[in-house]
Amino acid sequence: MHSINLAAEKINPLLPHTAELVVGAIAFTLLYLVLRSKVVPMFEKAFTARTEAIQGGMERAEKAQLEAERALRQYTEQLSKARDEAHSLREDARAQGVAIVEELRTKAQEEAGRITAAAHASIEAERQAAIASLRTEVGTIAIELASKIVGESLDDQARASRVVDRFLDDLETATNPTNSNN
Repeated sequence: MHSINLAAEKINPLLPHTAELVVGAIAFTLLYLVLRSKVVPMFEKAFTARTEAIQGGMERAEKAQLEAERALRQYTEQLSKARDEAHSLREDARAQGVAIVEELRTKAQEEAGRITAAAHASIEAERQAAIASLRTEVGTIAIELASKIVGESLDDQARASRVVDRFLDDLETATNPTNSNN
């Protein structure tokens, strides 16, 4: 049994053989060299491309954000200008409305004044016509009355007209002492 123990101590299943260590080291070295020369550059390219894509995306996002901010400023400025212009247009329209109302009021007052003046002139003309008509009628009646009172005919037109005018002037002076010129 002792020989089995010695043989067992010589062959340790946990320790690899030297030949296996050499083959393993050579295989590891070959695998390392192949991976380092072929696979690692592909990973580095992929990582570099991914990094560039991320950075490019970030740069594009920053550019897009700056563009959006610039567009927002322009929109805000245009909106402000549009509001100012709308306010200006409202004020202009309000001022024009006030001017139109004032112009219409002035025209209406002028028209009312013209109509009133025309009415006064018409009334004055009718009054003068009525006065002339009354003078004629009163003159005719006065001549007839005077003819009957005096007993002589007042057919002479000039004399009759003088008598009538004198009578009417006396009558007018008697009824209206403050306005003796009418």
